[in-house]
Amino acid sequence: MSYQPPFQLTHTMMRHVAYIGELIGLWKAANQNKLVPELRRGNRIKTIQASLAVEQNTLTLEQVTAVIEGKVVLGLPKEIQEVRNAFAAYEVMELWHPHHIEDLLAAHALLLHGLIDDAGHWRSKGAGIYRGEQLVHMAPPASQIPRLMADLFDWLANTDAHPLIASAAFHYEFEFIHPFGDGNGRIGRLWQTLILSHWQPMLAFLPVETVIKHRQQTYYQLLTESDQKSDCSAFIEFLLQAIEDSLQEAINTQPDTEKMRVKTQVEMRVKTPDLVLQQLSTNPNMTLAEVAKQIGKSVTTVERTVAKLKQQGRLAFIGPKKGGRWQVIENKE
Repeated sequence: MSYQPPFQLTHTMMRHVAYIGELIGLWKAANQNKLVPELRRGNRIKTIQASLAVEQNTLTLEQVTAVIEGKVVLGLPKEIQEVRNAFAAYEVMELWHPHHIEDLLAAHALLLHGLIDDAGHWRSKGAGIYRGEQLVHMAPPASQIPRLMADLFDWLANTDAHPLIASAAFHYEFEFIHPFGDGNGRIGRLWQTLILSHWQPMLAFLPVETVIKHRQQTYYQLLTESDQKSDCSAFIEFLLQAIEDSLQEAINTQPDTEKMRVKTQVEMRVKTPDLVLQQLSTNPNMTLAEVAKQIGKSVTTVERTVAKLKQQGRLAFIGPKKGGRWQVIENKE
């Protein structure tokens, strides 16, 4: 297998993979290895709305829910059709195999049904990706698409990379090739979900797209930078962070009794607040990025932990933003 997506395995990737595995275990335990139908449906609707919003669909979560429930919604016919197509595609996703190109073409045909003439077929023309009037990526020639996609699917079927990393690398390479005339973003995100669901079935209902929607500027920026550097490692790390944060959100929004049980398990097993306080007590001048590196957690996780510690009156920052220091406040109970 000569083809290889352009990335290097990093310590950050491995930390994310380890922590995501732990969070999946907690999420599965809280739901007894299977989400209740209400959560599955709710998460799927969030996924659809967020993925379409990244592609400039303006329908709100409430409107998307109404469309799926068959209610009349005031909106652009094209946007309503996009919702119906996306719901139909995600509902039959379990019938597709992530290593089969013919299933990818079938998925595209369903997602873009009634929206473009060549749904389910590779593009036949050149394609450039623009941000405003600036060309940020010129996709490979249409004549190269069958070979490039065959190489990508062959790599996916045979790689030893962890599914979390492989799915993110696939996502990047798919967007780089840009094999379809339209819908590349939404089909790329759907296919990453499909890859992950074959590793952990519950991930079919994890609304990672909601996190991506809120960080879409970074999402597109990292796609562009990866093209320029011929290295998508940073993009993979971004997607792993999005998965991690989505799992944290899923755990935090459990029904109250389950939420408390899972929260207790997280605190017992991870003990992030204690680790953060220990680091800052030893070295009050550390940055949060340095703390994250020392304890093997993401910067986002450390930032969230520090915010809670400050709210609890257990930690304070003294002095100016540059040149100040952290002060750990002893609990006097």
